[in-house]
Amino acid sequence: MTTDSAPAPVRRRYAPSERRQMILDGAIRFFAEHGLDGSTHALAKYLNVTQPLLYQYFPNKEELIDAVYEELFRGRWRAEFDRILTDRSRSLHDRLIDFYAHYAEIMHASEWMRVYLYSGLRNLELNQRYNPLIEKGVIARFCEELRHSLHLPGFDAVPLTAQEREATWMLHGGLFYYGVRRFIYGVEASQNTAETVEVAVTMYLAGMPAVYRGLGLSPG
Repeated sequence: MTTDSAPAPVRRRYAPSERRQMILDGAIRFFAEHGLDGSTHALAKYLNVTQPLLYQYFPNKEELIDAVYEELFRGRWRAEFDRILTDRSRSLHDRLIDFYAHYAEIMHASEWMRVYLYSGLRNLELNQRYNPLIEKGVIARFCEELRHSLHLPGFDAVPLTAQEREATWMLHGGLFYYGVRRFIYGVEASQNTAETVEVAVTMYLAGMPAVYRGLGLSPG
């Protein structure tokens, strides 16, 4: 008596660009779970590929980390953020709320937060490369638009000060840490991100005029 054996499963052949993206996506998950100290040997095992295949697309770990940065950090920054923040036909309150409604999707993603925190602990350049983007696109932009809304001198007359810079980082960093508490630590926190953003933005806008008065800035 003979039985027909089941046909062997057909293995799909991926285009090089697809394979590279699959490896990169897997590397992001791996580093988010195990930290940036994870070896390429462990990563290959995690991805169920050989190290030679891994090195075919990323010759060394440094190039892989660079690719992670481009994909996870710089690649997720959206051109629309600046359009939202500079649309002066809307109130600054509404613009900041709208910005964080979009940016929180990035900032509060588990993989994004974990890789960002691991990078900081390892003193890698990922954070050092990403933070200038935030300094220009968020911190300085917020202050520029806030000065305009309060009819204060622009940066050409009075450069960005340390006090307003740090006060704005408190808003941005506070919303980041809200995500860490909720999604990483799993501690009790508001389950409504929109309400949390509303409170934080309202407090920021209410408090900043006093900061500017302390700096001696008055309407131009």
